[in-house]
Amino acid sequence: MAKSIQKVAVIGSGVMGAAIAAHVANAGFPVLLLDIVPKDASDRNALAKRALEKLAKANPAPFTSPKKMALVTPGNLEDDIAKIKEVDWVIEAVIEKLEIKKDVYRKINIHRKEGAIVSSNTSTIPLANLVEGMPADFQRNFVITHFFNPPRYMRLLELVTSAQTNSDTQKCIRHFCDVHLGKGVVDCKDTPGFIANRIGCFWLEIGLLEAMRLNVTVEEADAVMGKPMGIPKTGVFGLMDMIGIDLLPLIAKEMSDHLPKDDRFREIYKEPPLITRMIKEGMTGRKGSGGFYRLKEDGGKKSKEVMDLATGEYRPEKKVKAEEKKELRATLTAANPVGSFAWGVMSETLSYAASLVPEIADDIKSVDEAMKLGYNWKYGPFELIDRMGTKESSGPKWFAEKLKLEGRKVPPILEKVGDGTFYKEAEYKQYFDLSGSYKDIKPVDGAWMLADYKRGKKPIKKNGSAALWDMGDGVACFEFTAKMNSLDPDVLTLLTESVEIVKKDYKALVIGNDGDDFSVGANIGVLLYVANLAAWKVIDGIIKQGQDAVMALKYAPFPVVGAPAGRVFGGGCEILLHCDAIAAHVETYCGLVEVGVGLVPGWGGCKEMLFRQIRARYNEERAIAKMGRMFSFISPVKTMNTMPPILKAFEYISTAKVSRSAEEMKSMLILPAKHKIVMNRKRVLSEAKAMALELAKGYKAPEPQTINLPGKTARAAMYMGVESFVKSGKATKHDEVVSKAVAQVLSGGDTSIHKPMTEQQVLDLEREVFVKMVKNPDSLARIEHMLETGKPLRN
Repeated sequence: MAKSIQKVAVIGSGVMGAAIAAHVANAGFPVLLLDIVPKDASDRNALAKRALEKLAKANPAPFTSPKKMALVTPGNLEDDIAKIKEVDWVIEAVIEKLEIKKDVYRKINIHRKEGAIVSSNTSTIPLANLVEGMPADFQRNFVITHFFNPPRYMRLLELVTSAQTNSDTQKCIRHFCDVHLGKGVVDCKDTPGFIANRIGCFWLEIGLLEAMRLNVTVEEADAVMGKPMGIPKTGVFGLMDMIGIDLLPLIAKEMSDHLPKDDRFREIYKEPPLITRMIKEGMTGRKGSGGFYRLKEDGGKKSKEVMDLATGEYRPEKKVKAEEKKELRATLTAANPVGSFAWGVMSETLSYAASLVPEIADDIKSVDEAMKLGYNWKYGPFELIDRMGTKESSGPKWFAEKLKLEGRKVPPILEKVGDGTFYKEAEYKQYFDLSGSYKDIKPVDGAWMLADYKRGKKPIKKNGSAALWDMGDGVACFEFTAKMNSLDPDVLTLLTESVEIVKKDYKALVIGNDGDDFSVGANIGVLLYVANLAAWKVIDGIIKQGQDAVMALKYAPFPVVGAPAGRVFGGGCEILLHCDAIAAHVETYCGLVEVGVGLVPGWGGCKEMLFRQIRARYNEERAIAKMGRMFSFISPVKTMNTMPPILKAFEYISTAKVSRSAEEMKSMLILPAKHKIVMNRKRVLSEAKAMALELAKGYKAPEPQTINLPGKTARAAMYMGVESFVKSGKATKHDEVVSKAVAQVLSGGDTSIHKPMTEQQVLDLEREVFVKMVKNPDSLARIEHMLETGKPLRN
C-alpha cells in the first residue's frame, strides 16, 4: 500500500517551525507543534503556545484563515513526544546544531510508527551527517525538506534524498508537498546551501562588495538589479534588509565552512567593517532600527532614508529609475559605474551558477527553477545567459567570450553549449543536458500552465487584449493578454464572441491565464481618456457591453469556470462572480475596489453581491427554521430582514475589501457553492478544466432571478453609517459621495420591499450611478492619481 500523509508533527516552534506548521494547517491537515519545556515555566507548552500567538498577529499572515489555527496543537517534547506515533510525517526545525538535531532524532525514533517519514528543514548540514548512526529504517524514511521563508508564500521546496531513501518515501513527500502544500519540489544534491541559497547568498555578497568597490549607491544598485534583470524591486540591499543583515554573515560563514577550499564563494567572502558596525548598533534591517533603508519620522511625517555606503551615515533617499534597455547585453555593457556594477555582479553570479552543475543539481532546469521559486527571479541563471543573446551571437557564446577576454575561467557547461542556447522551443520546451543533447521539459500530469497548451498552436480567435484557446477534451480557455491583464472593450468583444463559439463547438469554457495576476480590473486609462472627451454615451456603452458580456457568461448553455490566482480587482472580480464554478489558487486576493477610484462596480458586482448575501441569509434562516421547526417554508421576501445582508454587501464594496486568500473569498461569498481552493499555482487550470468537464454532464443554465430591496429605508441606514465615519475622520468627503452612490445601488433606488427587481433592473441602476460618478471631477481626480502613482487618492 502506497504511503500517505494524514497528520504531521513539527519539532521546533521557532520562526520557521511555527510557520511550516501553519502552512500544513492551511492545507487542512492536523499538526502537532512541539518544543522544549522552558526552564521554570508554569506552562510546559509555553514556547509552542507563544509561537501560535505570534503567528496570529503576524503580517503577512501565515494562516490563510484564522480558523486554520485550530488545526495546530501545541505541546512539548517531554510530555507529548509519544504522540509522534500518530503522525505520518515529522518535520524537524530546531537550531542548526548537529548534536541537538541528532538528539531530537533519537527521541523521534523511539516513538515514530514504522514507515513514518522524518525530515529536516536544515539548509547547511549534510544529510549524511544527520542520519549517521541512526537505524536503517530511519535512514530509509529520512529526507531533507528545505522550506523557504515565509512557507505560505514562498513556493520552493528543496528536496534532498540519499541512496538509502526508499522510493515510496520520496514519492509520498513529492506528492504531498506539490499537491497539498503547493510547492515546486526541486531535487538537490546534498551540498552546502543546496541550490537557491548557494547561488542567492553569493549574489548578495558580490552585490554588496561590487557596490562598495565601484562607489555605486544603494538606490542605483537596487534599481539595476531589479526590473532590468527580472529580479524583484528589492534588489540586493532591499532583500538584505528583509532577510536580516545579522543573519547573512551567519549563513555565509556556515556555508563557507562546508564548501570546498577552491570554491569561488570562499574566495570572495568577507565581512566589510560597515556590516560589522551595523549589526553591533542594531541596524539589522526591517526587524531592527533600520538597515540599508529606514523610515524616519519627523513631526508625524515619515520619510525614507538610505545608508551611504561610503560614509556609513543615513541620507534622504534619491529616486533612481534604471534605464530601460531592450537587450540585457546593453544593460550589462553600459559605459558607466552602474553598468560596470551590473556586469560585475551578474557575470560573477551566472558564471558561479554555471560552474555548479552537476555539483548541486543534475540539470540546469533545476537550478533555474530553484532561483525562480526561492528568490522570485523571473528568469533563472541559465535563462538569463540565454537572454544575453542578440541577432549577432547567442547569449552563451557572447558570455563565454567576454569571460575569456577578461582572463576569467569559463565553466565547462558554457564551453559545451558553444554557440547554442541553454533552452529552445520544440513540441515541448527543451533544455541543454550535460550529455550535450536537448531534453524535453514535459509537464507533470495535472500540473501545467496555459503556455504548455499554447506551444506551437494558434488560438481559436484573438485580438489585442484577449485570446481564446483550445484546451482539449472540448474545453476552451479565455485568456486576458493586455498589460496586467486589464480589461478593455476588446476583451469584452472577444468574450461575447467566445460565448457564441463555445456554444457551437465546445462543452465548456475556462477563464484563466498564466499571469501573476488574474486581472487588475478595467483599464481606467481608457475610461479617463473618454471622460476627458466628455463622451458619456461611449462610457455608458462600455458599461453596457461589460454587463451584457458577464450576463452572457452566467446564462450560457454551457458551464463557465473561473481559474484565478494573484490579484483579482474590480471587473476581474465581476467576471468571476458570473461563473458557475471557480478553481482558485489559495493566494488569490479578490475584491470590488472601484470606490478607490471614485466609482461603483458597474459590471454586475453590486448585483451579484446583493443576490449572494441575501440568498445566504435566507438559507441560513431556513436551516435554523428547519432544525427548530419554528415555521414552515414561506417566501423570504415576506419574512426575512434583508438589511443585514445588504449592509454586509455595502461593507465589502464601500470599503473596497480585498480577500487575503481564497479562503477569505469563500467567507466573502465571492466563491460560489461549486469551488475548489488549489494550493499549487501550476494545478489551477488543470483543476478548472476537470470541474468544467464534470459540470458539462447534463448541464442546465440557471434560471433568471429577482430580488426585493427596501429602497429608501435601507439607503437611510447606509447613509447614517457613512456620515458617522466622516464625522469621526475615518472617511473623506468624497468617500462619503462614493459610498452614498454605492448605497443608491444596493438599496434598489426608488423601489420598495414589495416590488421584485429583475437582474437587468439592478444592472441598469448600476450603470446609471456609474456614469453619474465618472462625471464627478473628484472621481476623475482619483482615477488620474491612481494612473500616475499607483496609489489611491484620499480626497
